[in-house]
Amino acid sequence: MHARQLPSSPKIASISIATFARDHDVRSCSAVKCHTMEERSNLMNMMKLSIKVLIQSALSLGRTLDSDFPPLQQFFVVMEHCLKHGLKAKKSFIGQNKSFFGPLELVEKLCPEASDIATSVKNLPELKTAVGRGRAWLYLALMQKKLADYLKLLLDHKPLLSEFYEPDALMMEEEGAVIVGLLVGLNVLDANLCLKGEDLDSQVGVIDFSLYLKDIQNSDDSKQDAGITAVLDQKHYVEELNRHLSCTVGDLQSKIDCLEKTNSKLQEELAAATDRIGSLQEEQQQLKHQNELIRERSEKSVEVTIQDTKIELDTYKQSRQGLDEMYSDVWKQLKEEKKIRMELEKELELQIGMKTEMEIAMKLLEKDTHEKQDTLVALRQQLEEVKAINLQMFHKSQNSESSLQQKKETISSFEGKTNQMMSTMKQMEERLQHAEQARQVAEGKNNKMKQEFGGRIETLQQQLSQLDNQCSILEKELKSEKEQRQTLQRELHQEKDTTSLLKTELQQMEGLKKELRKLQDEKQQLEKVCEEQEQALQEMGLHLSQSKLKMEDIKEVNKALKGHTWLKDDEATHCKQCEKEFSISRRKHHCRNCGDIFCNTCSSNELALPSYPKPVRVCDTCHTLLLQRCSSTAP
Repeated sequence: MHARQLPSSPKIASISIATFARDHDVRSCSAVKCHTMEERSNLMNMMKLSIKVLIQSALSLGRTLDSDFPPLQQFFVVMEHCLKHGLKAKKSFIGQNKSFFGPLELVEKLCPEASDIATSVKNLPELKTAVGRGRAWLYLALMQKKLADYLKLLLDHKPLLSEFYEPDALMMEEEGAVIVGLLVGLNVLDANLCLKGEDLDSQVGVIDFSLYLKDIQNSDDSKQDAGITAVLDQKHYVEELNRHLSCTVGDLQSKIDCLEKTNSKLQEELAAATDRIGSLQEEQQQLKHQNELIRERSEKSVEVTIQDTKIELDTYKQSRQGLDEMYSDVWKQLKEEKKIRMELEKELELQIGMKTEMEIAMKLLEKDTHEKQDTLVALRQQLEEVKAINLQMFHKSQNSESSLQQKKETISSFEGKTNQMMSTMKQMEERLQHAEQARQVAEGKNNKMKQEFGGRIETLQQQLSQLDNQCSILEKELKSEKEQRQTLQRELHQEKDTTSLLKTELQQMEGLKKELRKLQDEKQQLEKVCEEQEQALQEMGLHLSQSKLKMEDIKEVNKALKGHTWLKDDEATHCKQCEKEFSISRRKHHCRNCGDIFCNTCSSNELALPSYPKPVRVCDTCHTLLLQRCSSTAP
């Protein structure tokens, strides 16, 4: 039984320890909450007392307050403690820092009227700490009678205040709103505070309870109970102040520990730095010794190189004299060829300009000739059309003349008929007159005669009406023929105008043909001039190519004079071509063209160079290059 119960005993012990720890944590949390609530109530009561004493003393003395007034100083101390309650500590490289000026700076963002206070506080050169700036801010806000309004703004924006205060701080709870309400009563007072003379950075914020204790002793017997409660509040506040002072002492001790740690680290770094300095000094001595050895070697090598350079200088001076003479000759030739080249370039530019102008003129002439040919073709077509129209008009005029003759004949026949009709009419009128005369004589006979001649009169009237109709038809035909005749006369006038225009165009065409002949002659002359200029350009191109070849030769000579550097004997340990190492049997030899060092086998060739009057030693590569150049330049 005992063996079975043994394994369960550690579990029971661990459970009991855990429950005990939880109970202890709960108790500690509740104690902390009670403690903070007591602190808030104590601070609120102290604020009530300080505001009450300040208002009573100010009303008894006068409403204007100075900075030396003790109740006012105590009010600022209590206000500072209220603002510091529950502040979050900001960590920095020096240590933890608690300042109530941070939340007061938010007022500038929330209310633009408070920007004047913030700027004046920042511009004061005497203030160097955040605590001093916060005290100066409170002074200025009280003078403006807007301290309660600014703090009410902060309480309305508690999410912003949560960055600076703990959740159970006085400013985050209801006590803060009560204090703001109490501060409204201070708007009755006028404060005249001077910030320049006071040292706000180093002031110690300690509450003087003597002011409030005297007030309690002088009170009436009816207010003894209230006095006892005030004394108890003061006692609680003194206890809270002691706790706050112990916290500040702890903070100072932690700062001292941090400073001691940083001091020890600095001492360790100092020791490491001294060790490094010692090692660096030793290295410096070694380097000095190496420098001396290198200097001795360099002096020896300098002496050897000076001797070599003297020998090379002598050879260089001898070769330089010949080179200078060659260079002066080449330079003179260069100048002459430059002048010739400049003249040729100018002539070339003129010839090119002339050629471009000729090409433009040729193009313009070709365009004119094409346009005139087109106009000629169009005029020929118009002439053919005009001829066809003339033929048509001639045929029409012949037809119209024949029709006119026919119509004249018909008109003459109709006129003869009309004359006959007129004569018959006259005869009939005479007969009628005779009949009228005879009617009076024989009215009886008339009736008989009417009966006899009634049918004849009707036939005659019908014939008269027919004749009238024929006359009207003939008159209409005459009018139409007159109109046709007028239209034909108009067409004849138009044809005469067109023929006159065609004659003028033919005269213009003859003038254009003459101009074409002249232009063709000019074109032939210009073509001859172009051919002559092309021949001159070809000759100029040949001269230019020859001058370019000469210039390339001069450039190569200049490269030979300037570009190749004379390699020193000490710098070369192997042959540049076969890369074999030099020794006593394999000697060093300079190529007089490129200046590099070769062995005897790789530099056994000799050639006459422009810088040397006699044939000198040349490497294999330079020998082949120079031979190729000579073969290319040879005619």
